[in-house]
Amino acid sequence: MSRRFDINYVFDFIPKLLAYLNITLLIVGSSIALGLLIGLLVALPRLYNVPVLQRISRIYVSFFRGTPILIQLFLIYYGLPEILGWLHIDVSRFSVLYFVILTYALNSGAFISEMIRAAVEAVDKGQIEAAHSIGMNGYQTFQRIILPQALGVSVPLFGNLVIGNLKDTSLAFTLGVMEMTGRSQTLGTATQHFIETYIALSLIYFVISVILERGFIWLERYLNRYARTDQVEPRARSFRRWQLRPIPLNGKGGKNG
Repeated sequence: MSRRFDINYVFDFIPKLLAYLNITLLIVGSSIALGLLIGLLVALPRLYNVPVLQRISRIYVSFFRGTPILIQLFLIYYGLPEILGWLHIDVSRFSVLYFVILTYALNSGAFISEMIRAAVEAVDKGQIEAAHSIGMNGYQTFQRIILPQALGVSVPLFGNLVIGNLKDTSLAFTLGVMEMTGRSQTLGTATQHFIETYIALSLIYFVISVILERGFIWLERYLNRYARTDQVEPRARSFRRWQLRPIPLNGKGGKNG
């Protein structure tokens, strides 16, 4: 039975939970870094239409995007040692943290591969053809034309992925990883002040998410600082003129009578 609510416990629990923030950030940072590599390798066959690898990458993306990450955690943690055991590779002594990072990396890689593919395909093909027409090779075209625009397009999606990954790390405690959510469980059990524990945990996640959100907004504006606006303003002015145009009363655009 939970005890009477006491706001003082919220402020008391926050520093105790922050002591385990490094584990949470380690999971997020490592899985995102590894997921970027996996996502790039998975996206390339679909960008270049490699027949067999393209189908494999689609199956991979569909599986990790279409199943809950909690199930993926159990499959990797309990299933991977069994599969590698058939190859006489013993990974049972590895820390559970490695399995957690691998699971989140594979999950992130599926979303990152789609993000990369969408960002590259969002670049106008006419710009790529123009780059080739003036003598740029494939690497120069990618570096100077595709990459700057693709980064600007992908930042909002990448920011959502990182923040979502941060919140999903709360499931790591189901495998015994003592990160912030796992610590909140032990604090709640020891003090019987579960509500205060969850409020403190929510505040920490909220503040970190806001900081990350503001950081990605700044990064998006920085990467898109050279984006053209000369075509946007005329449309905006035309829209404003349309808003101020008198409404016709006779259906012909003129005055009555």
